[in-house]
Amino acid sequence: MSVSIFLILLIVVSVCLSLIMMVAWRIERRTGNAGWVDVCWTFGVGAVSAAAALAALSQQQGSLVRVLLATGLMLLWSLRLGAHLVRRTRGITDDPRYHKMKEDWGADASKGMFKLLQGQALVSVPLAMSVALAAWSPVTVFRPQDALALAVGLTAIAGEGLADTQLRAFRAIPGNDDRFCDAGLWSWSRHPNYFFEWSGWLAYALFAIDFTGAYHWGWLALGGAVCMYWLLNHVSGIPPLEDHMLKKYGDRFRVYRQRTSAFLPLPPAPSHSKD
Repeated sequence: MSVSIFLILLIVVSVCLSLIMMVAWRIERRTGNAGWVDVCWTFGVGAVSAAAALAALSQQQGSLVRVLLATGLMLLWSLRLGAHLVRRTRGITDDPRYHKMKEDWGADASKGMFKLLQGQALVSVPLAMSVALAAWSPVTVFRPQDALALAVGLTAIAGEGLADTQLRAFRAIPGNDDRFCDAGLWSWSRHPNYFFEWSGWLAYALFAIDFTGAYHWGWLALGGAVCMYWLLNHVSGIPPLEDHMLKKYGDRFRVYRQRTSAFLPLPPAPSHSKD
């Protein structure tokens, strides 16, 4: 990949993501339901990433198998998560994370939301570029690390799907309306869906990185996983969601938080309570 091609991809990806999040902003303003923001983001990132990856075919760049695998994983991730978010958003009036932000912004909610979503577009650029960098790798042979990348990607999609399914099944049980899910994967991690969401982006870094040193651009694909980890653990994922959970469930959630890993699935800590 030449510097000029990298810059063209970077500019096109950035502009497309910005436009997509402008559409998401308009939808949120019209409906009042910020849940549609995540729907637009998921389908948008999936479409832009897949298009950037498939563009490698026009330059006869790299391995056809790797291009198709990277594109296929991205589309599978986008369609699975997007369908889940559509179902969830139809059943709510607003996303509690965004709702709290809009309350804090008050009369400036429209401007605040616009800035937030453009910020999301900006930090999504490394995600889409990681998929593009994976597909544009000039390595023509299919390596063991490519098989590992595929396994990591499929495991992440399946794991996130299982976490979402367990949460949905838990909420469907009568009497669980006022309870948070602490069963299944949710007994090992407070946010197993976020963990698998993050781990999926490692697949594109594995596709892209060339340990022989022939493809220096490939190392930049790590930016997608780094960016997603930062977003989920420090910005729009765990912090606002757990603030909401603490306000809603109080001491019950504090106890759960003490015994359960926040991100990485781990066996729950033993209870110190006495009978």
